[in-house]
Amino acid sequence: MKYALVRGGSRGIGRAVCIKLVSLDLHILINYKSNEKEALETLALIKQAGGSGELMQFDVSDPSQVESAINIWTEQHKDEYIEVLVNNAGIRKDVLLMWMEDDQWHDVMNTNLNGFFYLTRALLKNMLVKKYGRIINMVSLSGLKGLPGQVNYSAAKAAVIGATKALAQEIGKKNVTVNAVAPGFIKSDMTRDLNENELKSMIPLNRFGLPEEVAELVCFLASDKSSYITGEVISINGGLYS
Repeated sequence: MKYALVRGGSRGIGRAVCIKLVSLDLHILINYKSNEKEALETLALIKQAGGSGELMQFDVSDPSQVESAINIWTEQHKDEYIEVLVNNAGIRKDVLLMWMEDDQWHDVMNTNLNGFFYLTRALLKNMLVKKYGRIINMVSLSGLKGLPGQVNYSAAKAAVIGATKALAQEIGKKNVTVNAVAPGFIKSDMTRDLNENELKSMIPLNRFGLPEEVAELVCFLASDKSSYITGEVISINGGLYS
């Protein structure tokens, strides 16, 4: 059996990615922090799509929880490894920098940036030993161009972009690829509070994207079809910014 771990897989883009990865005959490990109800709904949709999966509850921003969860899984699957990692979990705490509190900075950094580090490090050794792996990091339009009110979020996502490019160079010889996907405005919990009618006029395709459209791109990068692509940041934003 082949395994994929989707960080933040219970809702939105993460859920769409979990369902789409079923097409690659992967057993899906659905990571979530606290919303078990939504995670179970994702699992039900995976099974409805003809796939299999299981829940993995841990906080990606807590290194002890990450280490414990991965160690337990590894002990239970001694001859297997997680070959696809989708670093999707992210949070926003938008506020202008002059009014930003310390916790608004650190919470966003801990989940979006440190979570990438803790989980990727935990899974990387086995990918290198097996000489195969796919790491896909969900970044953002915000990390490419910066958005006002999102200095914390923009900084975290820009850092993951830099890490993607550096890590791809470190491990390419072991046949492990590392790429980033940079969505623009996608219909999800993250954009629910945004004024879609106002913002879509800025987008050449004149609409917000769908989680399923992002999932198609992630699935391609997780597949063998993307074997000569690494260190790239691929935008999916309706032409808003490239």
